[in-house]
Amino acid sequence: MSEPKPPTPTPGDMYKGWLFKWTNYIKGYQRRWFVLSNGLLSYYRTQAEMGHTCRGTINLATANIAVEDSCNFVISNGGAQTYHLKASSEVERQRWITALELAKAKAVHMQAESDDSGDDCPAAPPTSGQSGGCRNLEIQSTLRTLGSKVEDLNTCNDLIVKHGSALQRSLSELEGIRVVGEMGEKMRQVTERATLFRITSNAMINACRDFLSLAQSQSKRWQKALQVERDQRIRLEETLEQLAKQHNHLERAFRGATVLPPSFSNPALANKGGGPVKGDASDEDDDNEFFDAMEDPAAFITVPADPKYHRSGSNISGISSETGMDDQSVNFDEQSLASNPESPQTLELEPVRQRRTRIPDKPNYYLNLWSIMKNCIGKELSKIPMPVNFNEPLSMLQRLSEDLEYYELLDKAAKCQSSLEQMCYVAAFTVSSYSTTVHRTGKPFNPLLGETFELDRLKDCGYRSLCEQVSHHPPAAAHHASSEKGWNLRQEITLASKFRGKYLSIMPLGSIQCLFDKSDNHYSWKKVTTTVHNIIVGKLWIDQSGEIDVVNHKTGDRCHLKFAPYSYFSRDVPRKVTGVVADKDGKAHYVLSGTWDEKMEFSRIMQSSKGENGTEGKQRTVYQTLKAKEIWRKNPLPEGAENMYFFSSLALTLNEPEEGVAPTDCRRRPDQKLMEDGRWDEANAEKQRLEEKQRTVRREREREAVKAASSPEEAVTEDSINDSPSKTDARETGTDANEGFDESTHPDNYTAMWFEKLDDPVSGETLHVYKGGYWEAKEQGGWDMCPDLF
Repeated sequence: MSEPKPPTPTPGDMYKGWLFKWTNYIKGYQRRWFVLSNGLLSYYRTQAEMGHTCRGTINLATANIAVEDSCNFVISNGGAQTYHLKASSEVERQRWITALELAKAKAVHMQAESDDSGDDCPAAPPTSGQSGGCRNLEIQSTLRTLGSKVEDLNTCNDLIVKHGSALQRSLSELEGIRVVGEMGEKMRQVTERATLFRITSNAMINACRDFLSLAQSQSKRWQKALQVERDQRIRLEETLEQLAKQHNHLERAFRGATVLPPSFSNPALANKGGGPVKGDASDEDDDNEFFDAMEDPAAFITVPADPKYHRSGSNISGISSETGMDDQSVNFDEQSLASNPESPQTLELEPVRQRRTRIPDKPNYYLNLWSIMKNCIGKELSKIPMPVNFNEPLSMLQRLSEDLEYYELLDKAAKCQSSLEQMCYVAAFTVSSYSTTVHRTGKPFNPLLGETFELDRLKDCGYRSLCEQVSHHPPAAAHHASSEKGWNLRQEITLASKFRGKYLSIMPLGSIQCLFDKSDNHYSWKKVTTTVHNIIVGKLWIDQSGEIDVVNHKTGDRCHLKFAPYSYFSRDVPRKVTGVVADKDGKAHYVLSGTWDEKMEFSRIMQSSKGENGTEGKQRTVYQTLKAKEIWRKNPLPEGAENMYFFSSLALTLNEPEEGVAPTDCRRRPDQKLMEDGRWDEANAEKQRLEEKQRTVRREREREAVKAASSPEEAVTEDSINDSPSKTDARETGTDANEGFDESTHPDNYTAMWFEKLDDPVSGETLHVYKGGYWEAKEQGGWDMCPDLF
């Protein structure tokens, strides 16, 4: 019999904790995480499984609860399911027994009321067995009726297939008749078979109508019964909550006169039995419960903080008034981190223009991928000639600009007084940049050397950014963004990619830096590896994996983020991200957790200790945290995004025509615009023209670099360039525009238009930094210095 997964309970209707469950004579008792909710007792191997994998559930309405000794008890529902459980202490066992008895009484009462409201059951108060039998008979009767209707539909379907085939044969024979005398007989057969087909079709239609009518009537009845159950649950929850509060009050009053053991003074330590350790705090609030760390292969684990951090007046180990002051400061810091009163939402600006919300739907053109990729295994992605069929109508420069979709996180970070709080927002911004990639399997256009893209949202959102392709080989793009809210973002990304046959690995090289004007905090981090799976066979899907260290070079604060790679055998949530924010001394202050495609949450760390050994024998750190709060959530995709390359609302506007942009802007690129309009054949031809034009410009630039040299050795280099076999191969194969040559063999005197290469004294890295002049040139309309790319 399948064991249903329990529904998500409300905070006032749940009891949970660790218990030891008997498994078999080889393993004996094993620790499991039990959850009591809505009359159902469910268990999991770890707390992390609560969201996706339930190991077993037993209904307490028909269960028998028996106590064996001081710590052991048994729950059985008549032989089908039996749980032999053991608590860590007699007090803990009594807590569970009390909670189970209350839940059982509630479940029996709810079942009795539900049976009284039924239509087919007797009016007298039925027993538990009678009510269950009545309900089972009703369900079985309905299922038999629906089953008979399905059999009628199957019979009609078989008859339609039979008569349809016969009719088809008669029509075929009719076409082959040559003698006029046989025409009458054949026409009569065709008429009979057509009549049989029409009768069977009508029977099929009537059977479908009956089945639909019956299903609709039963659906309405079940919906009504479900509403009655919900109303009863709400009334019983209120009653049970009052009973639970009274019970806890009496229990605390009884234990208040006793002396607590020394082990209760430190809730982070587990007892010898491995069970949970609790203080005198009330169990009526989930935040005041403490449970042992879950068994997780991660480097650290989190548990709810001790109740003393929630109420300064608690009597657990004599908390002083100074701790109470710390408690107030913690609450204040957490509240400011969750919702900043100076958030830009309160100063929202009206947009100066209505931007588009749709682009033409993606055409469905067939192309044999293997015919292109079979000769490209092991090559750089930038050296593979790819048609636009595998692209999306955006360039890599525009994809870099999409990192600013959640710019509000940096706006809030600029308002933070604490560098550790600011680090949380910067780390969340780092994760948010990957949220747009979850369904984006199309390859962006490789920018031409000198190509630019501006994103001017100064009036809309208070920021503007500029990207430029600054290097030809390896392909590198520089990005700079500045905001009126007091932050600057700059990055230089070089993509190293390899095609491995089954998957494509993209390794971004280079760093990203974020600077805040008010605090002078200087952050830097790098990107993780992106992997595109099922390149040849199957549905394409994208995964992010690796680790990121976000470093504050001014204060020494650091956030270590880990992107867990997807594994079919893992019990973790897919696309999981975890992180810890620590100061320069290595002391952890915040824990970040979530997924890179949905949301991130943060928790304030109140205490840390060394816990149990992990699966690899390493001792993991146990963090006691306050209740997690959401710091970032992904914006929903626009309607119909699956037909528009899964673009976000911001991505839909990136290729929208803008007045006054530079002639090198991506919006002016013809092959990209043709692809967006669905004219892919013309886009492929235009793409080849642009690539050949760039090769010609590059060769001319290399010749000029050789002529500028005066030594004989460099003159020999010029001859080798003119006769280079690599160039001949490039012209013959028609490779991508970003296929380059070794810089040591082919000198190139190209310098970027709007960026200059500098050594950053703070981070010690070399990158292209915006040198100014672009926005001034836009105001004056002076683009004479820009090259002719398109």
